Amino acid sequence: MQRVSARLAAAALALAVGGGLGAVLLSPAAASAAPVSVTPITAVVVTKAAAASCSTGKYQKQVEGYLKKIGGYGTVSVDGKQSAADCAAIKKFQKRFGIKPAAGLAGPTTHGVAKRIAATKTSKCKAKKSGYTFCINLTQQTTWVMKNGKVYAKPTVTRTGMKGYRTPAGTFKINKRTKKEWSDPYDVWLPYWQRFIGGRGFHETTTYIHDAWRGSHGCVNLLPADAKKYYKIGKIGMTVKVIGRRPGT
Repeated sequence: MQRVSARLAAAALALAVGGGLGAVLLSPAAASAAPVSVTPITAVVVTKAAAASCSTGKYQKQVEGYLKKIGGYGTVSVDGKQSAADCAAIKKFQKRFGIKPAAGLAGPTTHGVAKRIAATKTSKCKAKKSGYTFCINLTQQTTWVMKNGKVYAKPTVTRTGMKGYRTPAGTFKINKRTKKEWSDPYDVWLPYWQRFIGGRGFHETTTYIHDAWRGSHGCVNLLPADAKKYYKIGKIGMTVKVIGRRPGT
């Protein structure tokens, strides 16, 4: 009777392991015990798998705090402890802003982006009370769109001119728009081009936007989804307000 119970329990445990719950090694003593309780072991393995679905990053608590302030990414607990809800929220945030890998780890890139977004005060743009205003904060390296004095497109990340090619602050107007503009100086296509001063304008980034060492030649680089959105909103003559100054320029 003892041998039958042990075999049944071992079969049930093997089935659970085959279902993706992870490998469990049984000692000879455990294999000969009777009867073996399968349910408690299964519950423990599932709990561990859920907790380990995302690793805990160096900036876990800080990112939790920023995401709670920003809102819109799910429920987070500001306790510095990774949970299934925290993991899902961080992954959602990473996917939105093109952070790779979007694995839920609160690393330096995720921390930096969340901090910049949370620190962006949309009122500093001093947008027009009527119509659209495209806003760029060079200090935070963020951009957003206002309509009739209210936020129309929430702050997102950008990358502006590097040292020697600083994007100038000021108030400008969109004066040219093409879905695909060829850059003669740099031999590259600029998708969703919207020029607002000289040879500078909005366009989709052609490189990983979160490479901190990179900078544009004065243009306002956007993530693909943001570039498409800005192009859909934009019209010749719309206002572009650039404030602040990119650190290091």
